[in-house]
Amino acid sequence: MDQLSTIPAIVLAAGQSSRMRGTDKLLQDVDGQPLIRRQCQMARQVCERVYVTLPPLPHDRYTAISGLDVTPVSVANAAEGMGASLRAGFAALPADAQAALLLLGDLPDLTAEDLSTVLQAVDLTSDNLIWRGTTSEGRAGHPIVFAKSLFAEFATLTGDNGGQSIVAFAGDRVAHIALSGNRARNDLDTPEEWANWRALRD
Repeated sequence: MDQLSTIPAIVLAAGQSSRMRGTDKLLQDVDGQPLIRRQCQMARQVCERVYVTLPPLPHDRYTAISGLDVTPVSVANAAEGMGASLRAGFAALPADAQAALLLLGDLPDLTAEDLSTVLQAVDLTSDNLIWRGTTSEGRAGHPIVFAKSLFAEFATLTGDNGGQSIVAFAGDRVAHIALSGNRARNDLDTPEEWANWRALRD
């Protein structure tokens, strides 16, 4: 691994899958394993340290990532929304982290190569504060790398607004890195979306 691999990753996986009507989207089978396990393994391929935000125990997602070299981060108030997950994830980062790669747990088309492409674009000596994956047409998506100077902003997040306010705070100091197709945005939130996705893969 090169120097950029020392940038830790945060995998957001504390959501409730509320639109899945009783099933867990992060436990859906993707390439023979639960999606959450796939995402963690993918992040671990390119980052030496991976932190995974999870709902409080007991929860099947802990079993799904058992044996992986990742650090679970329990989010006591996960039901509050993505803000709680982001606060917990960034609070768990080591003090020596100069940036962090943020990855949503529910993007099944992203690859380790996509994460590497975004990481390779990072230049911590530049004026940029954020490096963000986009679709091939330029629509903003994930993963996103945040410079350390933004970490404190995550402690102020509430509700389910995610990090959009922090991206807005960075203004024009955001670099966009195009990834193939719609992989940077193709999150699957309902049984119908999963069924359509599987049909297109078959």
